[in-house]
Amino acid sequence: MNKRHESTGSTDEQQITLRGPAELADALPYLMGFHPTDSIVLVALHGVSGRFGGRLRLGIPRSPQEWQPVAEQLAQCLVEGSERRGARPDGIVVFVCQDPADGETGGQVMERLRPLAQRLRTACGSLDVPVHEALCISGGRYWSYCCPDTRCCPPEGTGLALPGTTVMAAAATYAGIQVRGSLREMEARLEPSRTPAALEQERVLDEAGADLVPRILLGGNREQVGSETLAMARRLMKRLGELPGSGRAGTDADAEDDKLIGDKEAAVVILGLQDRETRDRAAEWMEGPSAQPALRLWRALARRCVGSYAEHATAPLTLAGWVAWSTGDEPGARVALGLALRLDPDYVFARLLHQACNEGMDPETLRACLRRERVSRTGAGTRGPGRRTAPRQAEQRRAEQCRAEFRRAGGPVARKTTPSGTRRPGSGVARVHGTRRGGQRGSRTRR
Repeated sequence: MNKRHESTGSTDEQQITLRGPAELADALPYLMGFHPTDSIVLVALHGVSGRFGGRLRLGIPRSPQEWQPVAEQLAQCLVEGSERRGARPDGIVVFVCQDPADGETGGQVMERLRPLAQRLRTACGSLDVPVHEALCISGGRYWSYCCPDTRCCPPEGTGLALPGTTVMAAAATYAGIQVRGSLREMEARLEPSRTPAALEQERVLDEAGADLVPRILLGGNREQVGSETLAMARRLMKRLGELPGSGRAGTDADAEDDKLIGDKEAAVVILGLQDRETRDRAAEWMEGPSAQPALRLWRALARRCVGSYAEHATAPLTLAGWVAWSTGDEPGARVALGLALRLDPDYVFARLLHQACNEGMDPETLRACLRRERVSRTGAGTRGPGRRTAPRQAEQRRAEQCRAEFRRAGGPVARKTTPSGTRRPGSGVARVHGTRRGGQRGSRTRR
């Protein structure tokens, strides 16, 4: 590698010097907050010092026919997003990460993904933004697609540094940056349960849906159903909050949460959250003592969206992403929102949150909107039954104004292919120098 990677910056920022592809490869999980398995990652570089800027992540498309349009869209999203934040990138670093399949070596993965890396480099170049480095990470080794020097980038690849032994690891520890494990492990905590109990949960969802849909469509009891949904969610949050050792992470803690929620209770909340207004009111539990129980509840409900109800997980996943982002867990937010958009790329709330989180927007903008909406609704409810219609219309207008304000703050709605991005997950600044099944299944909304 014939380019020197170094950091510069203001004196109040932790500055990290990265030299060569080895340290870039080591830095990737700290930049993302997790090991981005099976992923394309693009990182923007700014200024002559190569300061790291915006990041985008997207799963590697299975079909090579999709590589060209995906490469073009990723490059455009990164450049346009950087421009909205005030600075066009001066360069880009590309990573393609994929573990070898059975019988495949890391070197074979590198060669198989070489055309993808080339398309990414070409797409960035077409926007007049050069790719300074393109790395493949596979099977515990890395390869450079840019460096012709076999002394530092041999054809057989180079082993990754041992965890915790590099300057980036030391700086991340000092800055409080944590790597959560692999993307696959983080997604597994949010995916539908595949235990034998999932069959019973699906049956209960069927029964709850058969009862719920006629109540909404024939009885006009939408508001009552929403109130019952939120009341059940509050009871479950209280139950989760009382669990000894609450807040612990990992699959064991998830299993404990799952045991506290009955199948019928889960079904009531899952189906009720498909209503947009009910979901928006549930989003108000995003701070203070309510935040962690709510986050655990939304994660648990996402795991209960089994079988033909898989798409119903979009609402609880979006809420989980929102609460995670609101409480400072950006990697967790990006994973949850990415899964929501994988289920429904047109789900507007998830798209807005995803883009805002990726672009480094302060979640306080939306928190303030939700607080105002809650205060307005509470005030409207004190005016008595004789004036219900007008306050209801005013509440809807305020909700639309809040959403419009959030859209303006977050920029244009993201495109249908929605890559996961990130800003830096801690206080350190790294810089690089160098060039359902059919039928009645409960109502769902894409808003």
